[in-house]
Amino acid sequence: MDNDFDLDHGQIINTIRKAEVVTFRFVVVSERLLFDTRSSEIDPPLVKLVPRATSVADRFRSLKQLRPRFKLPQKISAVWWPKSIDSLVSHGVWDAIVERVDSAGFAEAAREYAGVLEELRASERKELHNALTGDGYQSLWER
Repeated sequence: MDNDFDLDHGQIINTIRKAEVVTFRFVVVSERLLFDTRSSEIDPPLVKLVPRATSVADRFRSLKQLRPRFKLPQKISAVWWPKSIDSLVSHGVWDAIVERVDSAGFAEAAREYAGVLEELRASERKELHNALTGDGYQSLWER
């Protein structure tokens, strides 16, 4: 399923290590992966699947709803990931997210994010299945 897009994995990992908030956009999965590194004693960093935003302003509004105890960040970095969900792991991107959360002192939260990765994988499998069976898709050619 992966294509030949040449991504700068090092730059993406560097963004994960430095940015406050990062969203990942995928080809097959319509949801976005939101990674918000901001934390407090009450709120650990956030790794969550969120619906696609209709605009940048919409994304900032939804972030404020998700994280009401935090000020809005100056910016939200966006990464387009045109490869499979499993390639997030094989290229070290997922590990960079977990390491950032773990190194901030939230080891338990970092372990819990494995569920988000499984949710992403399941969404990708479901969408690929739907495409193959035609559920929600229209064929360009008739049989």
